[in-house]
Amino acid sequence: MAANRRNKISELGLIDCFSRVFKSRNPLVIKGIGDDTAVIRTGKEKYLLSTCDMLIEGKHFKKTDNLNDVGYKAVSCSLSDIAAMAGEPRFALLSLGIPKRFGFKDTDNLLKGIKKAAAMFSVDIIGGDTNASDKLIIDICMLGFVEPRKLVLRSGAKAGDYIFVTGRLGGSIHGRHLKFMPRVKEAKFLTDNFKINSMIDISDGLALDLWRVLKESNVGAVIFESLLPMHKDSRNLQESLYMGEDFELLFTVAKDVGEILLGKIRRKRIKFPLSFIGKIIQDKPKLYLVGRDNKLSRIKPRGFIHF
Repeated sequence: MAANRRNKISELGLIDCFSRVFKSRNPLVIKGIGDDTAVIRTGKEKYLLSTCDMLIEGKHFKKTDNLNDVGYKAVSCSLSDIAAMAGEPRFALLSLGIPKRFGFKDTDNLLKGIKKAAAMFSVDIIGGDTNASDKLIIDICMLGFVEPRKLVLRSGAKAGDYIFVTGRLGGSIHGRHLKFMPRVKEAKFLTDNFKINSMIDISDGLALDLWRVLKESNVGAVIFESLLPMHKDSRNLQESLYMGEDFELLFTVAKDVGEILLGKIRRKRIKFPLSFIGKIIQDKPKLYLVGRDNKLSRIKPRGFIHF
């Protein structure tokens, strides 16, 4: 029987459903479903961060991709989530669905990629699970810590905020999505030196992930095509807005902090690529683009779709 597409649930719909069904009332849960990681109160000095990322062959990587790169990506996705909360990654649990075609060399190559990414940020793999599978499935559960005063959520954007992104956007599917650098160090620098109001990592595309910030913060935004830092691999504006898997940080700051950042960027005092791309506005939760022709258009919240 053909599926009724009107009843087919989307990723956004599924997350909303999870939020309703699994709404936590535990006072130790500072943030549950709806951000890059869950945030749990474990003491006055540190909060526990927890996130899971599942990568599936044919969806997030190809069967023919280098397994070392696939393992590296699996861990790096979770590292990027911890970075988006301004946290320090510390431990990870690894669950694998292993295809029958795998031999020892295949598994060894995959694990070396996992170890490489974990070792870069002193993350210990402390357990997990394995099972047989028709295709390769990798699930990483990562734990980290953040000082309460440095914690940044998606929900803190305010009208008048300046919007910034690290790195360059678009064209990731042409190879960069397997070899990106999680912005853990950059997040630490930013929160050590500036008051960051909101932050998210760009995993599903600039338009969709910025819209998630707008929805959680109950605000709108205007971004400027001429200011978008398009990657050399990006073939057009659409790829920079919607392709996803850039794993850069998108964050907002108050106007005065934004002006300080712009000054430091002009004087080359920031040691990593950082770009101002727009402003937060009251028109909630609408997202607008000012084109190179100075025409204003509405952007829909679409990007990399997992369903």
